[in-house]
Amino acid sequence: MLVDFCLMSALLVVSHLLRRRLRFLQRLYIPTPIVAGLLGLALGHQFAGILPFTVGRDDAPAMTAYPGVLVALVFATLFLGRVPSQSSPRGAIRQAGDTFFYNLASELGQYALALVCGAWLLSVLFPALNPGFALMMPAGFAGGHGTATAIGGVLVDNGWPEALTVGYTFATVGLLAGIVGGMALVKLGVKQGWTRVALSGSQLPESVRGGFVPADQRQSIGEETVHPISLDPLAWHVALVFTSLGIGYLADVLIRTLTNEDFRLPLFALAMLAGALVQRVLDVLGLGEYVDRRLMERIGSSASDYLVGFAVASIEVTVVVEHAVPLALVSALGVGYALALFWFLGRKMFHNFWFERSLFVYCWNTGVVGIGIALLRVVDPRLRSGTLQDFGVAYVAISFVAIALIVAVPQLVVRGYVATPGVVLAIAFVGCILMSRSLVGWWTTPADKLRAGEGERPG
Repeated sequence: MLVDFCLMSALLVVSHLLRRRLRFLQRLYIPTPIVAGLLGLALGHQFAGILPFTVGRDDAPAMTAYPGVLVALVFATLFLGRVPSQSSPRGAIRQAGDTFFYNLASELGQYALALVCGAWLLSVLFPALNPGFALMMPAGFAGGHGTATAIGGVLVDNGWPEALTVGYTFATVGLLAGIVGGMALVKLGVKQGWTRVALSGSQLPESVRGGFVPADQRQSIGEETVHPISLDPLAWHVALVFTSLGIGYLADVLIRTLTNEDFRLPLFALAMLAGALVQRVLDVLGLGEYVDRRLMERIGSSASDYLVGFAVASIEVTVVVEHAVPLALVSALGVGYALALFWFLGRKMFHNFWFERSLFVYCWNTGVVGIGIALLRVVDPRLRSGTLQDFGVAYVAISFVAIALIVAVPQLVVRGYVATPGVVLAIAFVGCILMSRSLVGWWTTPADKLRAGEGERPG
């Protein structure tokens, strides 16, 4: 493990330096961990065989197991750290109703499309496919490599060893679709007059393009909540994360022992609950304020970078080649779904800055939030549309639905329930759209005309 993490760390350093020097990587906004993972794949045992990644007794790379632990570590950070009081779901509807319903509908609809597709289309065209194959599309698209690890791990434990490779492939394809498709949408939006303020890629700050932040633009990543003379603040926060992860692991062992392995909860879910428990205990002891939320976010984000690198590097190319046709078909459905939402619903459901808001959600539905932010900065460099603010408010409530989907849906699929949850989620998708129209309202203003608030925010 030490050798593997040293190798991946070196790949991350080299990839970040390459991103600073190679303009095409900057223009495409390809994240450093993706570049590192692709380098690891090319230089690993499947191709060049240069990098000595550890190989287990079954001749499989040991790094295939790392994303499962890293995603549990990421989830362990979610509820660690004191956060300001947030809006309730009702408050989110009042403050950012259009964003709330559009984002929630987009995630529910993607899972619904995958499950219905898996039950009725793929089962006919590719009867030998595992029933969970299509589920890995929203796991990789809407969820990214972390969610693909979480959901894929459940399917692996239930007899489908190829689930992780399929999920990582979907996540990588989705991320590239978010970058390439997002840039195409930006060009179309500028040409059609849908944007309110837009920059070219060359006008973006060097810190966004090259990845290194100048001294006058740097921000603190956290605060010292304990004195270094007794314990380093970073060590304090890392210790809390690994304590939560350890509690989650012990709970997993206990559950398997008591149930003879007939029932299991995913390790990431147990780690998340353990993190919430640790934070609650600290709150009761009056020490909750000494856990810095920003630092926890950075620890989780750092783990995510390694997760993505190892996930891409561990993709089994033979599995991708074997499933190339269904992978391409389901990926096309996923991208088509995201584009359809953008084209038909975005301009109606968003009360203003519909293009900027829809573009961000398109990138989130196919890639990751980071790509959405990068492309949002192209069309909204000063972030005056309020897209990120409203997304933050709305996602407080949406995150609980997302976690429920990650935990519950794969458990249903491995038990043979594919079409039924798909239909239920499809009904919920339609319900979100109807509730948006009823509670928030829809707008019929032409796509290239100003809407209320677009000319009033300071630029």
